[in-house]
Amino acid sequence: MAEIEGVGFGPPGSVDFFITEGEPTAPMHIAFGAPDRATVDAFHSAALAAGARDNGAPGLRPRYHADYYGAYVLDPDGHNVEAVCHRPEG
Repeated sequence: MAEIEGVGFGPPGSVDFFITEGEPTAPMHIAFGAPDRATVDAFHSAALAAGARDNGAPGLRPRYHADYYGAYVLDPDGHNVEAVCHRPEG
């Protein structure tokens, strides 16, 4: 199996985000974990203020699981960027 060159980010012992060289063949979906729902809301507001296009307002997405709270925006290149919190409200 070929070794992949790139860089990974995440807490010790876990890589949550990995970047490699190359051109994407299609728009990507990038998701960032948020510690709470207020952070998801703030991400969405800040992204829209910075020029991103709305692709899903903050809210529950029960089709994934009962506490899945996410928001989606499209960046200038058309990539879907998400912030998500998996914790119950409170």
